[in-house]
Amino acid sequence: MRALRWHSAQDLRVEQIPTPKPGPQEVRIAVQYCGICGSDLHEYESGPHAIPVGTPHAVSGRTAPLTLGHEFCGTVVELGSAVSSLQVGDRVAVEPEYRCSHCAYCRSGAYNLCADMGFAGLMGDGGMADFAVVPSYMLHRLPEGVSLEQAAVMEPAAVALHALRRSQLPAGGSCAIFGLGPIGLLLVQLAKLQGAGTIIAVDVSPQRLEMARQAGASLVIDGKGLTPRALRHTIASATDGLGVDTSFEAAGLQATFEGALRALRKGGNMVMVGLMSEARLDAFDAVNRELSLVASVGYHDVYQELMGLIEAGRFDPTSIITKTVPLEHAVSEGFAALVQDRSQIKILVSPPMGRNHKR
Repeated sequence: MRALRWHSAQDLRVEQIPTPKPGPQEVRIAVQYCGICGSDLHEYESGPHAIPVGTPHAVSGRTAPLTLGHEFCGTVVELGSAVSSLQVGDRVAVEPEYRCSHCAYCRSGAYNLCADMGFAGLMGDGGMADFAVVPSYMLHRLPEGVSLEQAAVMEPAAVALHALRRSQLPAGGSCAIFGLGPIGLLLVQLAKLQGAGTIIAVDVSPQRLEMARQAGASLVIDGKGLTPRALRHTIASATDGLGVDTSFEAAGLQATFEGALRALRKGGNMVMVGLMSEARLDAFDAVNRELSLVASVGYHDVYQELMGLIEAGRFDPTSIITKTVPLEHAVSEGFAALVQDRSQIKILVSPPMGRNHKR
């Protein structure tokens, strides 16, 4: 079978490798779509960051080179001998978090914090291939009313919904979302769906700001050229001079981190979703305004709710998809395009041979 393999930074290769066989508790799926995530881009540009090199991951047992892609879906084609919860032919979404099932975090239900946390497609083989083998616990059978294209973007939607759950955003409350990549745009949709009043979206891309407007943002702000003071004033003016109840940092940049803090009212809370190695914090200001900062990683127990919202016609995550490319062009038309063109939001890779790919 064909697979897009990470060998090192700037070295992704579509290679022929043996088709994997599932172990007793595993399932092999024929992959239909796999999204390119910001984490994949980090590994492509400057990795390894999460990809295990030298020492195998504790759950997957894998090291580089490995197959990228953790936002994927497909159809069950082979079951491990101990799997009874699925059938060949089932359409499935993949919840790609590894879990050990026996650490304190897994036993408490917070499997996203597993002591051996990891993701298929980063710490083990993922979905940018014709076939993928994953543990059966990762798979969710799709209801009739949920398409495979919708399932392909369920993973970033799960990140957004978990971040929203981690927040203290009240019904009718105000929020500001800094960074309008896939997670930021999905946060706009889900915040509106969950009853947020004022939703302010901040980015420097006109295309992304327009997408946020269409997704339900009350106010979009082009942050390009705005001083922190001017940005704070604009947000305060839209919230009775107070600032927002909740802000979400979804870009992983110092500027958006500071902006998300400044946007808050006294007693407000900020949710950190974007990935960054370190951030500078005005602790004096945070204490004086009694701000709360929480982090959000991955997700747990959100896929069933997302599938219900999609099936009911209340939520459609495919609005963030801007292009679908074949596996053999994943690097040139997928990874490179996302690095070079901010009008691209979510690019899907579709392994099946001979399908019609949309530009």
